[in-house]
Amino acid sequence: MKFFLDTANVDDIRRANDMGVIQGVTTNPSLIAKEGRDFNEVIKEITSIVDGPISGEVKATTTDAEGMIKEGREIAKIHPNMVVKIPMTEEGLKATKVLSSEGIKCNVTLIFSPAQAILAALAGAAYVSPFLGRLDDIATPGIELVQTIAEVFEVQGIETEIIAASIRNPIHVVDCAAAGADICTIPMKVVEQMTHHPLTDIGIKNFQRDYIAVFGDK
Repeated sequence: MKFFLDTANVDDIRRANDMGVIQGVTTNPSLIAKEGRDFNEVIKEITSIVDGPISGEVKATTTDAEGMIKEGREIAKIHPNMVVKIPMTEEGLKATKVLSSEGIKCNVTLIFSPAQAILAALAGAAYVSPFLGRLDDIATPGIELVQTIAEVFEVQGIETEIIAASIRNPIHVVDCAAAGADICTIPMKVVEQMTHHPLTDIGIKNFQRDYIAVFGDK
């Protein structure tokens, strides 16, 4: 399974990239707005850091297929690695069909059912993004969504990749790997959580203590 970092913060992207654990980046209008910077400026900086797929989403206020197609073409021009994020709507499917036919990779986002994932794949999506964390938030097991999509895609021979999104914690990441997700897109906070374990921290302290006891602190 591959990891994408879910952020528009270039400092976090540099940190994760330096760790060697990410293969791409996903962004959305909310993440871009949080940074308070120009969309194209942020995306171009990200492409200079990460050599992998980078999802840039059409504007949240663009709801018609024609507008999404126009914006999608502009996003694709930014860099060869760009992937256009399209919302899971009827108009979004229309835009995905056109853009994918032009060789532009699309990531259909806000997937909350296997049926939606199937429609996105049929429309030509290179990726689908099921949001398991938001399902968990309403007491619905989100991991079951990822697992079912993975099973359906395998049975049907669908090559569209599954990006498990709305990841809240390291348990989500491990569950998604076991469920058959191709990619997890995770915030930096979760990457940080994954690096730690209390026994690792205790072990490091003990090794340092023992070393100092014999050799000093030099």
